[in-house]
Amino acid sequence: MDEQSKVYVGMDVHKDTVMVAVLPEGAPEPTVVKRLPNEPGRLKRWLARVSRQGEIRACYEASGAGYVLERALRDWGHRCEIVAPSLIPRRPGDRRKHDRKDATELARLYRAGELVAIRVPSETEERVRDLVRCREVFQREILKSRHYILKFLARRGLVYREGANWTGRHVTWLRALQRDEALEAEDRLVFGEYLALFDYKLGRREELDRRIEALALEPAYREAVGRLCCLRGISTHAAMVLATEIGDFRRFENPGKLMAYVGLVPSEHSSGASRRQGAITKAGNSRVRHVLVQAAWSYRFPPRRGPALSRRQRGQAPEVVAHSWKAQHRLHKVFTRLAFRRNGQIAAVAVARELAGFVWAIMRNPEETAPGFCHGLLDPPLERRGAPGMGLPAPTGPARSLGSVLR
Repeated sequence: MDEQSKVYVGMDVHKDTVMVAVLPEGAPEPTVVKRLPNEPGRLKRWLARVSRQGEIRACYEASGAGYVLERALRDWGHRCEIVAPSLIPRRPGDRRKHDRKDATELARLYRAGELVAIRVPSETEERVRDLVRCREVFQREILKSRHYILKFLARRGLVYREGANWTGRHVTWLRALQRDEALEAEDRLVFGEYLALFDYKLGRREELDRRIEALALEPAYREAVGRLCCLRGISTHAAMVLATEIGDFRRFENPGKLMAYVGLVPSEHSSGASRRQGAITKAGNSRVRHVLVQAAWSYRFPPRRGPALSRRQRGQAPEVVAHSWKAQHRLHKVFTRLAFRRNGQIAAVAVARELAGFVWAIMRNPEETAPGFCHGLLDPPLERRGAPGMGLPAPTGPARSLGSVLR
């Protein structure tokens, strides 16, 4: 066997089967396209036979199949990469899609170097990430339970009118209503079950919060969480979402790539002299994007260091705290300017985009990042077309120190 020869294997992975296409280096078409059962033993024996033709380079799309197959191939001594589905080149006029064609296209594009591989977390990282995601599931379930309770009471003509819902006074009113003898027995039973379900979900979320806070203090996450919590609007849970979903921040060469990864860059449809930019792409990691947008709302308030933020910043590097303070001043100006000219939702998304740049700077070496690191990251034409804050103007004048900027 020629040690330099390579065999590219495209795999379309499903729960029960795996469609594979074998494309040797230099071959015009795949030599083998077949469906195999998704069983480790069968796949290992089949790949061992294919490896006689050359070094195996396999790939498959990121999906609900997870990383099990990639780790198995790595243990068997084969190279395997998981590719981003949203970045696979597709012909606009191609309307046919089936497993055989998908596996063939994966092998062909992988050999041509047209596919973008994702970062595969370790098994420990995946377990912690699943724990953080489980907490988000319970948060959504709590929201559903709130809707169950309010809609049931509205059908009985019981509406709380003394303030906002789910405040302390509102919850006290709900507890008192549960013991109200004026309700029919069946209504008290249904209402009690809804409240019991709501309380159960709250209890499970609190238990998950305690576990996540304990994990944030472990050596693997302590430094990253400590740095991220220096930013206004980012709590321990939000920092754990960023740390577990993004993983290694060093894989982003500049903050613009991190912004694109979380889908906070504007979409574009330009041709010739015309340039059209629209809403954000919403590509990539939606969980990170959600955390950044929620944190962005904190910057509608003037810059200040409250007790909670001061406590989180205690013991952190001065450079990290300086970046956090600079972020408060800059992002508050962006938010107020955009909220005045447009609306709060657009302002929050614009601030979230720039906040991603500050996150990148803090997680890379902040002592080596210039104070004006965010200048020039975004396209100036966005400012010229009347959307201030969505793009950052290039710095003018002599460079200033971080101390002079803060003063």
